[in-house]
Amino acid sequence: MGKYFGTDGFRGEANVKLTVEHAFKVGRYLGWYYGRDHKAKIVIGKDTRRSSYMFEYALAAGITASGADAYLLHVTTTPSVSYVVRTEGFDCGIMISASHNPFYDNGIKVINGLGHKLEAEVEEKIEAYIDGVTEERPLATGAEIGRTVDFSAGRNRYIGYLISLPTRSFKNMRVGLDCANGSASAIAKSVFDALGAKTYVINNEPDGTNINTNCGSTHIEVLQKFVKENRLDVGFAYDGDADRCIAVDENGEVVDGDRIMYVCGKYMKEQGALKDDTIVTTVMSNLGLYKACDQAGIRYEKTAVGDKYVYENMTKNGFQLGGEQSGHIIFSKHATTGDGILTSLKVMEVILEKKASLATLASEVKIYPQLLQNLRVQDMDATLNAPAVKKAIAEVEERLGTEGRVLVRKSGTEPLLRVMVEAQTDELCEECVLHIINAMKGVQA
Repeated sequence: MGKYFGTDGFRGEANVKLTVEHAFKVGRYLGWYYGRDHKAKIVIGKDTRRSSYMFEYALAAGITASGADAYLLHVTTTPSVSYVVRTEGFDCGIMISASHNPFYDNGIKVINGLGHKLEAEVEEKIEAYIDGVTEERPLATGAEIGRTVDFSAGRNRYIGYLISLPTRSFKNMRVGLDCANGSASAIAKSVFDALGAKTYVINNEPDGTNINTNCGSTHIEVLQKFVKENRLDVGFAYDGDADRCIAVDENGEVVDGDRIMYVCGKYMKEQGALKDDTIVTTVMSNLGLYKACDQAGIRYEKTAVGDKYVYENMTKNGFQLGGEQSGHIIFSKHATTGDGILTSLKVMEVILEKKASLATLASEVKIYPQLLQNLRVQDMDATLNAPAVKKAIAEVEERLGTEGRVLVRKSGTEPLLRVMVEAQTDELCEECVLHIINAMKGVQA
């Protein structure tokens, strides 16, 4: 991970807000980089944050100043930018969003011409340019200056693509959607309405400051209450840029990314559509998912945390389904990134084809209580290698046996050690995490 590119894309100096100057320079560099041998075309999408409009104009100014053309999708989702880039012949795409963060945060995700996250080597070149390490790039003049083009048609094509995927009508299905006052507000209801669902929508009135505020996938309790009060068949909550989805069953119970992967993976296996009967998870997936997969004959791969690593594994091995507990789910036949709305459509497909409720479909996964605690340390490696810490971890592993697990890992961005324990009860989780944390604190003393 570079100085400027965080897990959710370009973010300015580490933990510092994105600036207009940075956005202009990113646009200028990308326009020059992709336009070295032809007139480059770069498409831009944004979420509903008030600052997204400001950064959109700064990026477009940088792109056109370098001689490339900027195409504006306006408010749209991250996966729609990926779709438009790879189907409409763009050199790259840019999404302005800070995902599930509050409105006052913002960032830039750059997507390459294949619809994938930008290559690390290009990230490094942009960072060097922003830091003034590399020389200024030439500005276009006269007729060589680029154009800014309204491209809302691209977003409409993406909506059409989503509508084309389900094989059954959603008629008579009562569906709740929590759009997080974000990108999904411009797309999700149109898709479900077109498919015949009776759609009940909340948090789809963005004002620039209410994105992710007590709504969406990070505040799932809002949708849980809404589904129960309105006696809906199912509910789906998205995050700010709609690349993740958390579901709620008809009883108001949460169906997270792990359970979504199981429900869809088992169905795909039955249809012969799951290569090697394998799904791709991260090390943070719940033990309950793995036990259910073992029971159903589903194999699984485990990657480092991050949808980037999930997709790398899927691409390398040709796997068709992977994702994270947080709701980033990738269906590689249809998309190259996590796509919240697509995920909800695939869950609907299973419900309709199996003629079963989501509660029934997800009931085979017994989620184990999980507790994650972070500890700031001076030297992560020295702490992890300390005999007392190793002993504490081994003691917890022995205590949990096959009915739990412990995962201790380093943060990729801060001097933090993350201790995660899964066990049969919340009390046992707390005891085990505390045992390891105390050992780490003893080393620091």
